[in-house]
Amino acid sequence: MDFKLIMVFVDEDKTDKVLDASRKAGATGATIITNARGQGLQKTLGIFGLEILNPRDVLLILTEKRRADEVMEAVLAAGQLDESLGTGIAIQIDVDKALGLTEHIKALEKQIPPQQS
Repeated sequence: MDFKLIMVFVDEDKTDKVLDASRKAGATGATIITNARGQGLQKTLGIFGLEILNPRDVLLILTEKRRADEVMEAVLAAGQLDESLGTGIAIQIDVDKALGLTEHIKALEKQIPPQQS
């Protein structure tokens, strides 16, 4: 079974909405890394000229290759990633090898039979 890793960098107040949308689109779970910080095109300066880095969450969604495009579209819409600068990004990476998924794959195959080659 082929997998894709979808990484979503989003403001923490949008995390639940993005996760719900990804699950409805076929994702079966995610790992969440909280309190990530980053910079966009422009720095946001606050009091005394100190840079403000709003906390973000990084969502790691491992999904079947055939479901990845639908999950990406759902993440894009739910996170409003194309609405303006600084709303977050999502990237998709090919997974060459994934271990520890034997039972997960069995459960997925029961849900949807494997595609005929």
